[in-house]
Amino acid sequence: MGFHTFPTDRADKLEDPSRYRFCSREELLEMLDLDSDFVVADLGSGTGFYSREVAPFAETLYAVDVQEEMHEYHREVGLLENVELVTAGVDSMPFDDDELDGAFSTMTHHEYATDETMAELARVIRPGGRLVTVDWSASGAGDEGPPMDERFGPDEVASQLEEAGFTLKRVHDRPETLAVVARR
Repeated sequence: MGFHTFPTDRADKLEDPSRYRFCSREELLEMLDLDSDFVVADLGSGTGFYSREVAPFAETLYAVDVQEEMHEYHREVGLLENVELVTAGVDSMPFDDDELDGAFSTMTHHEYATDETMAELARVIRPGGRLVTVDWSASGAGDEGPPMDERFGPDEVASQLEEAGFTLKRVHDRPETLAVVARR
């Protein structure tokens, strides 16, 4: 797998509403099953496209991205009052054990998926907390998204999460993307 980050000089592409054809706000919210007092993290938040959609339904949303330039873009677009920007890799987040009620990633799992990252997610998400992963699928057509050799299939993502102690609730393989819902 070729791990990389999304090029900041193409950040405008992350604000394209056509992204909803791969994961809509409603689909993401349904998979997260949030309560208004939940603390959640957007893993690889980029410009905040999905952070801004989920934040109104949570008490606190941490927008986690390794690139400060993405946070700068997020600030320019508009930072909701309950969103906190966190510059960190998903493999070493500055959260206490069991601090998060949930976390989600949209089109970023392939950028950070390692054993260390899966262990970190299991550390910071509370028992019973939900992890939602929507990403480009290795069994997809390859018409959109990263090169095929950088993608994981749904079974690979499911195995990564199970090995880290998550329980699978739902695994979907779609024409171009996958969606996995797991509980800690």
